[in-house]
Amino acid sequence: MGVSLEYEAVVIGSGFGGAVMGARLSKKWPGRVALLERGKAYALGAFPRSPHDMADNVWCPDGDRMRRPRAVQRRKERRGHLDGLFDIRHFDRIDTVTSAALGGGSQIYANVFLRPPAAVFEQNWPCNVSRDALAPYYDVAQQVLGARPVPPAEGPHDRRYIRRTGHFQAFARAERLPTALADICVFFGNGYSDGSGPPTPLGVQETNRYGALQTSCTYCGECDIGCNVQAKNSLDRNYLHAAQARYRLAIRTGSEAVRIVPLDAQLQDDPDGDGRHGYRVVYRDVQSGVEHGVTARRVVLAAGTLGSTELLLRCRDVHATLPRISACLGQRFSGNGDFLAFALDGKREIDSTYGPVITQYADHRLFDRLDRSQAFLLQDASYPTQAGWAVAAVGPIMHPLAKLWQVLRYAFDRAYPGRKRNSAGYLMQKLFSHDVSRYSAVLLCMGLDTADGTLRLNRHGYLDIDWPQDSNRPLYNAIVRLGKRFTRFIGGRRYLPMPNWLWPINNNVTVHPLGGCALADSPQLGVVSARDGSRGQVFGYQGLYVADGSLMPTALGANPAATITALSEWIAHEMTGNVPDADL
Repeated sequence: MGVSLEYEAVVIGSGFGGAVMGARLSKKWPGRVALLERGKAYALGAFPRSPHDMADNVWCPDGDRMRRPRAVQRRKERRGHLDGLFDIRHFDRIDTVTSAALGGGSQIYANVFLRPPAAVFEQNWPCNVSRDALAPYYDVAQQVLGARPVPPAEGPHDRRYIRRTGHFQAFARAERLPTALADICVFFGNGYSDGSGPPTPLGVQETNRYGALQTSCTYCGECDIGCNVQAKNSLDRNYLHAAQARYRLAIRTGSEAVRIVPLDAQLQDDPDGDGRHGYRVVYRDVQSGVEHGVTARRVVLAAGTLGSTELLLRCRDVHATLPRISACLGQRFSGNGDFLAFALDGKREIDSTYGPVITQYADHRLFDRLDRSQAFLLQDASYPTQAGWAVAAVGPIMHPLAKLWQVLRYAFDRAYPGRKRNSAGYLMQKLFSHDVSRYSAVLLCMGLDTADGTLRLNRHGYLDIDWPQDSNRPLYNAIVRLGKRFTRFIGGRRYLPMPNWLWPINNNVTVHPLGGCALADSPQLGVVSARDGSRGQVFGYQGLYVADGSLMPTALGANPAATITALSEWIAHEMTGNVPDADL
């Protein structure tokens, strides 16, 4: 009896691209698809919350060779193997924050589902990929991910009232910028999701349309650190849940792909092959460090911009198992114009610790009156109450004399019995009466950077990024100017960009790395085919696909989850021959 391939397909990664592929391919070939995910699965209530556990909640396992911030390196030295949620990497001129978990970035993103303007696809994109061409795939993705605006509130006393949303929208109107509520992938109940009824009360649990248990959003502001009540419509609540429960998708967590090798007709490794006989994927058990292999007719890389590009670079240039890959590999890297800043200590109550992380966006020359040199979105943001307590501690630093006077008055009152203000409760009330977090705002921006960065291997054979920050100065300067105007609008005392943007570090931070395996019409222009008949296939190989953010040949300006999901549906449609629908 001849040796046969173990699977019809192996998917590497479980983010927006990998989850789509896992669901669609396993429906086509039930029980014949495997998915490899380096991170862990997180059950209800399993995301870390204590300061100690949050400090360990970073990705830096044994054998890791990535460039990490010093704080992560020191934690690794003290604690050893770290396989937490946040993959934080440090490069020259830009840092990145991504996710290591089943569900990928959907576990820590800000939930926004937003289609970029049509004009984005008109420059440096393949001729057959447009917003109109992707429209049916966007529609399906939006239904599966349950993206809708936050439910309306009946007034300031309604628990659904989000104070900061109104302030951001008022600022946009004052600046004459278009503004809209964002569609967000958050569970507010089955009736609200499908439009058949009102939202479910906060905190009430229901089984969603795919059979996964979820909780109607509690407005806790913890979307970006893992939702412990499973109110996020993360990919393990829809695509991945259906694939595993209905079509026997074999999910292997704690499994990091390290090498892809084509096979010959006898299913032996053939580094000179073109993949027509299938592939062997070698992966490492993250806990033990032991390597294993699995064979499949097709392989889909969906490990994210950094993961997929690095794996292909190492296979081409270190292991020499995929030598045919285009010389364009690693080009067109983008940080999607990401920029984080804070408007501190204003006169308006913002209440930044309440509600889903993002609820609205203001458009600065992206959708309306496009100007590519300064096109971006301004989005509001919340953060967890735990962080709010930390921010409250900044109050005495920002108002040292006022807080000192309050302490002295308390001491004076204690010296005279009968005074009404001699209780510790009175002192606490005064110290926190002007909670900095309640009067400060987080400003999230993203836009059309020039996407002219390069992902490459360093002298040790691991990923590095060349980021030409100066070419994007017009965009960043426009973001800073608008941020300062917002700070004045709320009566803030200080505008503060992310600290690592300041001198002498001057680094960007992106949570939306894009590019590296750009979609194109030919291998002279990109790495992955956009042509009908070979959608998503790596040029030079049969059965080797990419489906994640690395496909983007430009910045999107908008939050990328919608486009990654839609492109993956578009690729899966041709691979399987099945028209995608929201029933999975």
